[in-house]
Amino acid sequence: MAAESGKIDPMHQFMIEPVFGNQLSIAGYNVAFTNSALWMVVTLLAFWLFMLGGMKRELVPGRWQAAVEGFTGFISGMMTQNIGPEGKKFVPYVFSLFMFILISNLMGMMPVGIIPGLHAFTVTSHFTVTGVLAIISFAIVLIVGFARHGLHFFSLFVPHGTPVVMIPLLFVVELMSFLVRPFSLALRLFVAMTAGHILMKVLAGFVINGMNAGPLYGAIVSAPSFILMIGITVLELLVCAIQAYVFALLTSLYINDAVNLH
Repeated sequence: MAAESGKIDPMHQFMIEPVFGNQLSIAGYNVAFTNSALWMVVTLLAFWLFMLGGMKRELVPGRWQAAVEGFTGFISGMMTQNIGPEGKKFVPYVFSLFMFILISNLMGMMPVGIIPGLHAFTVTSHFTVTGVLAIISFAIVLIVGFARHGLHFFSLFVPHGTPVVMIPLLFVVELMSFLVRPFSLALRLFVAMTAGHILMKVLAGFVINGMNAGPLYGAIVSAPSFILMIGITVLELLVCAIQAYVFALLTSLYINDAVNLH
């Protein structure tokens, strides 16, 4: 949390900085290991440990194994419902996508700021990260669509029963709508996580500055802000899960278009 003269910068939490002051350049490009990369590695390690502890295949599953099976069953059911039997092929990707986003979002809510010099970093609050995830999903849709249907894939942009005279116009409209999908997919997650974290940091600033201003301001400003911050934090935890689900759900629906041409 950056503070100067009692002012708290809510945008400081999104700054990408080299870890331990490390500066590394290759061919003029800065390739230093940053806090964003560090938290992605932490996310992947947490994901790996979660799967490792839940893949024991015990006859009577424990809580950990039940949790892993619950998540995998949830994604598998969603893919089967949205795509059909062929949706099973895409379960590993969508499950990995869902878990990476979910864990990344939750990692950004960890109270590591109580340790001097540390603060949580939400990698999904950067459009570059959510954009790459969306582009990968969009690329899979294109590869599956053209591999399965060839040029007939373009029929996706011409709704069934469209009058011949309206085909050129609707084709352009549907094509533009299709091309906007990766942008909207990435933007939705990015905006939700960024806005929530900014709001929490602003409320935290009210709490701290109100307490520093004296007991009266603490009662008038800090106490209500602290109560509101608790509610916003709980809501943000819910948003972490909802955004991961929405990203996975929309990805499954887009893959369904490529597989079934609906």
